[in-house]
Amino acid sequence: MAAFGIATGGSNWFSALALGVTLLKCLLIPTYHSTDFEVHRNWLAITHSLPISQWYYEATSEWTLDYPPFFAWFEYALSHVAKYFDQEMLNVRNLNYSSSRTLLFQRFSVIFTDALFVYAVHECCKCIDGKKAGKELTEKPKFILSVLLLWNFGLLIVDHIHFQYNGFLSGLMLLSIARFFQKRHMEGAFLFAVLLHFKHIYLYVAPAYGVYLLRSYCFTANKQDGSIRWNSFSFVRLISLGLIVFLVSALSLGPFLALNQLPQVFSRLFPFKRGLCHAYWAPNFWALYSALDKVLSVIGLELKLLDPNKIPKASMTSGLVQQFQHTVLPSVTPLATFICTLIAMLPSVFCLWCKPQGPRGFLRCLILCALSSFMFGWHVHEKAILLAVLPMSLLSVGKAVDASIFLILTTTGHYSLFPLLFTAPELPIKIILMLLFTIYSISSLKTLFRKEKPLFNWMETFYLLGLGPLEVFCEFVFPFTSWNLKYPFIPLLLTSVYCAVGITYAWLKLYVSVLTDPPVGKTKKQ
Repeated sequence: MAAFGIATGGSNWFSALALGVTLLKCLLIPTYHSTDFEVHRNWLAITHSLPISQWYYEATSEWTLDYPPFFAWFEYALSHVAKYFDQEMLNVRNLNYSSSRTLLFQRFSVIFTDALFVYAVHECCKCIDGKKAGKELTEKPKFILSVLLLWNFGLLIVDHIHFQYNGFLSGLMLLSIARFFQKRHMEGAFLFAVLLHFKHIYLYVAPAYGVYLLRSYCFTANKQDGSIRWNSFSFVRLISLGLIVFLVSALSLGPFLALNQLPQVFSRLFPFKRGLCHAYWAPNFWALYSALDKVLSVIGLELKLLDPNKIPKASMTSGLVQQFQHTVLPSVTPLATFICTLIAMLPSVFCLWCKPQGPRGFLRCLILCALSSFMFGWHVHEKAILLAVLPMSLLSVGKAVDASIFLILTTTGHYSLFPLLFTAPELPIKIILMLLFTIYSISSLKTLFRKEKPLFNWMETFYLLGLGPLEVFCEFVFPFTSWNLKYPFIPLLLTSVYCAVGITYAWLKLYVSVLTDPPVGKTKKQ
């Protein structure tokens, strides 16, 4: 627990929160784990037993190494601890190996590396304005933010039940954000460059980082109306940023460039041969698009406008497959998703450049970039919603409108993760943990902004309450209907489509807020 003590800097309540959630994570060790557990065990074996020249070629298992080199080296470092637990887990040919010692090691490796996340949360709390602080500790924005991040329901079930390493990766992102609030731009840029070479999904938010650093760091001053002062541009700062990106990239990709393996590495990182939608549709625009295609297909068959022999069987029965071909609507290509994502991001990036609002404006742009990528990206995983939910927590304790958006996004996004845990023993765990987190989030933020208008209107309240009946139907009613055998995908489809509506609404509401906010004029910036 020494790492926690260092991270808290003497704040007893923060230490208690960090220790409490760590104990909860330990209690979750025996729970179900997904195929991602085998994915990371296989990566431990690959990096430990094979030379670097074979890392991105090894294909004994279907779970090939498809993360950037820094994560591969991270697995390599873990493997040298893993050998003291169970040497057999490091054998590439031991597919689906899962001894009790392997389970303990992998679970504890996630818990241990979460120390970086704890430290990042502590640093983020330093950046929070305490003007709204109440007399009670539990009403202080820093306390609320600490709970919202440290006890985040989505992160708990994805990392400590489903199994992944999002905690320390999110810690790197939050720490880089905190450094921008602290005007330590070079450190923030370095941390984000390192993060990109751990997991390339963070390319989604790279436009926010690039534009903010160019606008607020390379240009050192604004006019009184907030517009840019062009003669304040610093080539030295631009070169310094470029040098950071170059050195980090060289350290990561250099060995593979020397081996002439960069094309192979990139082919693993960007596998566009996968389908538009993941096995379970992420609740985004393409889920709505695909659901509309199914509805039109059914109508077309009923009206005899479509030939049933020409409709792929998977599109009407299972539906939730990776290679999904639309029946009525045009099938979507990777290029189309890229163009849609770019168009969706542009207004937020434009506002970041033309309407400077400091680090807070950067944070809002980052969230919009993450949400735009989630909404329109190719082969998006449902877990990617955490990329927007976690940084949105920082905004939630600042303004009532942001708190409202956060609650809608978080509640809907977290519920969309329920299908990840489909085994019976985990059903009460996920329901209880989400209820506790959601009730705390709503009650604490309502208390924080009690002097302002209600956080939800009647429509938003009605929508969020609708998640309850949806869960009852999917878990307790549908399995006993005759449709369960013929249309087993319906619960997943309903969950995806219902959550897609809420996430789309939160995305649009945040966009309206960003576009209507006035610029913050400053004559001089650090």
